Amino acid sequence: MPVDANIAAFLARLPATQPGTLGEMRAETDRALIAMQGPSEPVDHIDDLVVAGDDLDVSIPVRAYWPAGANRESNPPAMVFAHAGGWCLVSLDAYDNPCRALANATGCVIFSVGYRLAPEHPYPAPLDDVYCVLRWVADHAERLGVDGDRIVIAGDSAGGNLAAASAMLARDRGGPPIAQQLLLYPPVDTDLETASYQEFAGGYYLSRDAMKFCWGAYLGDRVAAPPVYAAPLRGDLSGLPPATIMVSEYDPLRSEGEAYARKLQECGVPTTLIVLEGMIHACIHMLGITPAAGAIFANAGRQLRSKFVASSG
Repeated sequence: MPVDANIAAFLARLPATQPGTLGEMRAETDRALIAMQGPSEPVDHIDDLVVAGDDLDVSIPVRAYWPAGANRESNPPAMVFAHAGGWCLVSLDAYDNPCRALANATGCVIFSVGYRLAPEHPYPAPLDDVYCVLRWVADHAERLGVDGDRIVIAGDSAGGNLAAASAMLARDRGGPPIAQQLLLYPPVDTDLETASYQEFAGGYYLSRDAMKFCWGAYLGDRVAAPPVYAAPLRGDLSGLPPATIMVSEYDPLRSEGEAYARKLQECGVPTTLIVLEGMIHACIHMLGITPAAGAIFANAGRQLRSKFVASSG
């Protein structure tokens, strides 16, 4: 289908230039994402937590969102969520409303991870932080009031990359057990010449040039030969937890997300691929632009709730 009409109008209004310094880019990206999100969804409550990193001097902020109507006695599932921003942009505040919507749609308590950002903290620091929080949630599930047998690792864009890599680390390092992966338009390889990059290199919000910048910030001079946990598509995907992968129809990352779903299936991992028709990159933020962006939450809720019910039946 064509690009959603509301999104097409949004794209036509985008300024041609962006702020120059990294600090300016971070501030402007947060502002722009929040402006797209629309009204804030009510949730039961939000907890601001701090998790000690594996390095003694690292403290990882985590924001936990309890879905409306949930409480610790109900023992809900947990989702450890890594936000987007090319590994180098975006704060927890920019993901407040998307995490509220994810909590309500899926019934999970969302643990949103404020991982360290590149280039000040390049690979593997962001991944280390997400995996550390995943272990912490699993180790403290009873105290936190969540079900340690129903932990989802999730993320969008660069966060989807970190989620996929965390699932690989959990497999390779003996845990923790993960019930599901939820990967939203993830970059899973450094190849910028795929079919969707050729088709959507510019004009669709995320550009090839932007991804080149982000990969450089994350990997430095290792972009051409990335570590396997930075480019999961190049790795062994056998033995990973079941996955739901969503890709946007008009997104330079679409081809690699589809390829990742195929490779997971070839490796025997139960995988569902969903194409978000008419959508572009970062549509998790776009409920304030178009109601059609709600498909990302509806699909997440449908997939996770049905699989958790099936696994408990």
